[in-house]
Amino acid sequence: MQNQLKTIESEALGELKALGDLQQLEAWRIKYLGKKSPLYQILRSLGSLPEEERRSAGAAANQIRDRLTALLSERQEALKAQAVSRPQEGLDVTLPGRPAPLGRLHPTTQTIREICHIFSNLGFQVVEGPEVEWDYYNFEALNIPRDHPARDMWATFWLDILDEKEQRKMLLRTHTSPMQIRIMEKTRPPIRVVVPGKVFRYEATDATHESMFYQIEGLAIDRNITMADLKGALYYFARRLFGPQRKVRFRCDYFPFVEPGVEMAIDCFACNGEGCRICGSSGWIEILGAGMVHPEVLRKVNYDPAEYTGFAFGLGVERIPMLRYGIEDIRLFYNNDLRFLKQF
Repeated sequence: MQNQLKTIESEALGELKALGDLQQLEAWRIKYLGKKSPLYQILRSLGSLPEEERRSAGAAANQIRDRLTALLSERQEALKAQAVSRPQEGLDVTLPGRPAPLGRLHPTTQTIREICHIFSNLGFQVVEGPEVEWDYYNFEALNIPRDHPARDMWATFWLDILDEKEQRKMLLRTHTSPMQIRIMEKTRPPIRVVVPGKVFRYEATDATHESMFYQIEGLAIDRNITMADLKGALYYFARRLFGPQRKVRFRCDYFPFVEPGVEMAIDCFACNGEGCRICGSSGWIEILGAGMVHPEVLRKVNYDPAEYTGFAFGLGVERIPMLRYGIEDIRLFYNNDLRFLKQF
């Protein structure tokens, strides 16, 4: 049996040196290390040998198997490296590589960029502000004093941070309007800005409500700005965003920091104003709130209301793609479901 093992080892090593590719190497592995190989058959038959011969033959067979296995691995790596370095037949190295999968902008980000681009064409600058805000900027400076019932319109996340000197509290901003005050404090008219950003509301989530969502605030301050300027800017915005055939409607509404306040609606693009499920059979879809900046807000930043006037507007960003694409649940934007996000 010892002679038989030496013969197997000698033949295996001789053939291994002559192998030229991985396919031949696999055939060699099956021949000398597979379950039907002579070496495997010897290992299975050791139990029938006398004890002394079994020990010596078993040690020799296992030593040969381990050596052939190690040489197999070395030869395998060498042939792989050789195959990579050798040009393959039919390989055109001038062809472009396979394209890598690219990510997409989130539909909310796409909408923010589109809206900001529209107002940039009207001369508005894009600015951002803090998401953690002082009570003064979020409410008081916007004509919403403490204990005023108008504060109930914004379900607020209050923070355990208090400026004892100024007696001010901090909160997660409930709208992007605080940037109106911050900008006017540091800037003299003319002012034309849009402010995109996250806002937070302490309310239950459902198909149309989220505790965190995006808004875009707009502000224009200058001499002789009138309601006609507000309507013209928003009319241009609606037609650029929803199509040149859109009709626009303004109706009175209340917001503490504007006077007069309006809501703007467009005619339903699904039914062309005839009435459907999307517009609630009214023929109109509300998309934003706006108005002329309240004189008290101007006085808070030392602007003379007799000299300067302005308009402001605000809209929920997610509402726009929901209307455009028929999305019925705002929570889909933040569930991280790739099946949904890849559609945009």
